[in-house]
Amino acid sequence: MVNFKSDNEAPAHPAVLEAIIEANRDFATAYADDRYSCQLDARFSELFETECHVLPIATGTAANSIVLGELSPPWGAVMCHRSAHIHCDEGGAPEFYTHGAKLVPLDGDNARLDPDTLGQAIDSAGAHGVHNCKPSVVSITQASECGTSYRPEQVRALAEVAHARGLPLHMDGARFANAVAWLGCSPAEITWKAGVDVLSFGATKNGALTAEAVVVFGRPEWLEGLERRRKRGGHLLSKMRYVSAQLLAMLDNELWLEIARTANARAAELAAGIEASGVADLQWPVEVNEVFMRADPAVLQALKNQGFEFHIWPGFDDVARLVCTFATPEQQVQDFLAALRQNEAT
Repeated sequence: MVNFKSDNEAPAHPAVLEAIIEANRDFATAYADDRYSCQLDARFSELFETECHVLPIATGTAANSIVLGELSPPWGAVMCHRSAHIHCDEGGAPEFYTHGAKLVPLDGDNARLDPDTLGQAIDSAGAHGVHNCKPSVVSITQASECGTSYRPEQVRALAEVAHARGLPLHMDGARFANAVAWLGCSPAEITWKAGVDVLSFGATKNGALTAEAVVVFGRPEWLEGLERRRKRGGHLLSKMRYVSAQLLAMLDNELWLEIARTANARAAELAAGIEASGVADLQWPVEVNEVFMRADPAVLQALKNQGFEFHIWPGFDDVARLVCTFATPEQQVQDFLAALRQNEAT
């Protein structure tokens, strides 16, 4: 079997496992008061070139939902793209953690929010006063669910729309590393310098065993609420050192970017081969480690029958999502492309 299903199915990076083993050598203070967790603020502040407050957490769903729970009241509305992970793939967790806030899905090309659409949606939401849910926060996904990345100027335009109306901007960064690697910008340029107020920094899809971080840029007044929601939601791990050790290992020698660059490179090779195949083409631009290939359903089934694993994208019968990781060998990419070309011959 050749697995292109998800970066969630890839193994953890050896350096991450070594960090966990090192963290396991002795006793440590519980509940994120260990020496690993206590380094996170300083290390992330160095990475982002500004003061950061960091909450380690085990899952991306929890990171996103706890943030939205803090930033939106129960009568609020979370403005997001129609394909956003928080809207389509988190089982109602954001609504659960906010105690009922409404997610408002909006349109935008290539799974990215459009500033004009966002502004119009926010402005029109209060037409009926208390009868409407009140827009409370804007959430964007970096990279998007279609594998596209927001440029710094695009983030800045959305932040200006949100901030002008008193709304904070949250970034779901499950594949943040892949986006930064593709954009070639600094983490600061695509986050707080562009107007992002809080980031869900993803590591699990990028080689960690289970590790995410809520990164707050310069809003210390949010910390108590975030910490209490993390505890109340069951995500303050007693042995948080194992999560924090993974995050620190990711930051050492820019491992997080090295892993992302490798995954992106495999995806770029795959995309180029698909475009040259004459059998399939690309549904969306390939900018990170996700490739959305459009082909005849019979071709997709033939590839599955040959042992290639991938997801058929919801809402389509002719689009396959192929995800590359640091653990995807170049030979597997070539094997897939050879099998794809073989379908043309038959």
